[in-house]
Amino acid sequence: MAKSAKPSPKPRAASSALLKGNAVVGQSGGPTAVINQSLVGVVEALRSFKSVKKIYGMRHGVNGLTRTPPELVDMARISAPDLARLAKTPSAALGSSRDKPDAEYCARIFESLAKNDVRYFFYIGGNDSSDTCRIVSELAQQQGYDLRCFHVPKTVDNDLMENDHTPGYASAARFNAMAFMADSMDNASLPGVKINVVMGRHAGFLTAAAALARGDSKFRDRNGPHLVYLPEVHFDSQKFLADVESVYARLGRCQIAVSEGIQDHAGRPIVTTLLEHLEKDAHGNVQLSGVGALGDALSDLIKKNLKSSSGKPLRVRADTFGYLQRCWPDASAVDAAEARNVGRQAVAFAKQGFESGSVAIQRVSTKPYKVRLARVELRQVAGKTRHMPADFIAGHNDVTDKFIAWAKPLVGKLPEMVRIYEIKGGGLIQQA
Repeated sequence: MAKSAKPSPKPRAASSALLKGNAVVGQSGGPTAVINQSLVGVVEALRSFKSVKKIYGMRHGVNGLTRTPPELVDMARISAPDLARLAKTPSAALGSSRDKPDAEYCARIFESLAKNDVRYFFYIGGNDSSDTCRIVSELAQQQGYDLRCFHVPKTVDNDLMENDHTPGYASAARFNAMAFMADSMDNASLPGVKINVVMGRHAGFLTAAAALARGDSKFRDRNGPHLVYLPEVHFDSQKFLADVESVYARLGRCQIAVSEGIQDHAGRPIVTTLLEHLEKDAHGNVQLSGVGALGDALSDLIKKNLKSSSGKPLRVRADTFGYLQRCWPDASAVDAAEARNVGRQAVAFAKQGFESGSVAIQRVSTKPYKVRLARVELRQVAGKTRHMPADFIAGHNDVTDKFIAWAKPLVGKLPEMVRIYEIKGGGLIQQA
């Protein structure tokens, strides 16, 4: 993770003097279904900020800012109706970036900011984006350049510290819940073992959301996913096989939700223990998202070790949801509203005179659902990873009712699905 050249300066309190100059906003990391809501929230709030002369959008995050010439978009030229349509469009409208700037890279960012008289810097993204904000803010203080830096949270992984949940998560969780609901119906129609690999290298929130597919009926114990494996819990291949065998013996089928980041007791990604010669990304990490290696490896493990009552290998299939989870155009209503609001709130903190900070969504209550938006210091979020709390995890292969209660208001109402189990006295016993 990138580090600044000097110790972090102490954050300064809000000032009544507002800087006059230009503002830039950018998007970073994986796109989501609601990241443009945050972009529009920032732009709308900046348009009423009299201290801001011009509003620039950075093409592909800070990468565009450091190019010669800088790739900047005049956001003032976008009409209100176009902004409204943009807000409802998934993906990162300005283009995104996976760059992880170090101190030298951030020095080039700082140089471009100064050349363009930028006094307000807003970055929409996850852990690395907050760290970029931190380094740029600290560098500006060290150079004596007045700059306001604000991180606007975004990540489907839901792994930002100080947040109850992050914009992008609820919509991706909604996608997974509905995908598992439909896939469970498919699995019941043609019984077998079905493995679905879900995003989440270090945090299991997204995989856990699959459990919402079970619904609330008296038949929920028959509904998939029957097994849920999270990266917070060490994965044991022998326990996994025993779990699958037990569910299959009871139901004649088994649907499994598994995080791409499941690890063994030594902290090694399970896929590396089952397969060799795996691709690595630009940062040296084993490629987990968008590849079917883990699903294929677990399928082979089951086929080689488990058999049906007739002695034949089990019918096993695997899907890797991959990027489909991020930008499916059926956003959670709560997610869309909160994503817009965190963008607006970042500007509100700038108007209040704060020099820097990250906007955090903090839950006040679950019933009724209520949150507040707080400003936290960048160093509290930057480069850190939040994991599923222990009271959200049940044993080694499930989630708790507390997690279900926490997640329900985020994803919104899910469709109702039924199956016919028996006919008795002319009535249908159904799964709802």
